[in-house]
Amino acid sequence: MLIRSLARSRRLFAAACGFLIAMLVPAAALTVEEQATLQDVNAYFNSVKTMHGDFVQFGPDGSQLEGKFYLARPGKVRFYYNPPARLDIIADGKSVSVKDRKLATQDIWPLNQTPLRFLLAENINLQTEAQVTDVLVEPDLITVVLTDQTTFNSGILTLIFDAKSYELKQWTVTDAQGYDTSVAVYNVTSNGPTNPDLFKIDYLANVRERTEN
Repeated sequence: MLIRSLARSRRLFAAACGFLIAMLVPAAALTVEEQATLQDVNAYFNSVKTMHGDFVQFGPDGSQLEGKFYLARPGKVRFYYNPPARLDIIADGKSVSVKDRKLATQDIWPLNQTPLRFLLAENINLQTEAQVTDVLVEPDLITVVLTDQTTFNSGILTLIFDAKSYELKQWTVTDAQGYDTSVAVYNVTSNGPTNPDLFKIDYLANVRERTEN
């Protein structure tokens, strides 16, 4: 049971990372027009220091999860999954916590060892191992397809942006087995006020759990 729970948490973490990886779209072997489009997308995201909104996630098994996300660059983000899901992902500027609220357990990694390190920087670095393979510009939408090879998210990302505002609308993570997880964001507010308490990690949670058991 615990192994399945950890594996599922890892998959959900990878799906959440897709949102932040969407801020990072480096150009490789693209046309001048495609590179200009990516520069416009990145310019928009670099202008956003805080962001919050709602998300809905569709799993490869047909499951649907909802929640809220909060972002404050540099260094901080939170994805809170509404019940019955129990995952809570927090980056506090140093570490990333993936917490199972029901089991009261969490995995903690250094922020600089996760894909989030590129995207929570004060100035987003466009040079990563990710590789853009396609850019499709339509009247209403921009679709960017890239590959990403990291510990938490190895596969293909398909990102969909608004063609006029460059706001991120949806992304799909296709894992190494070919399974798709899609996430759509809505009710998004950019550069509004944020609460620092949202990004606090309880580093003693695992210690308390071991002591109580």
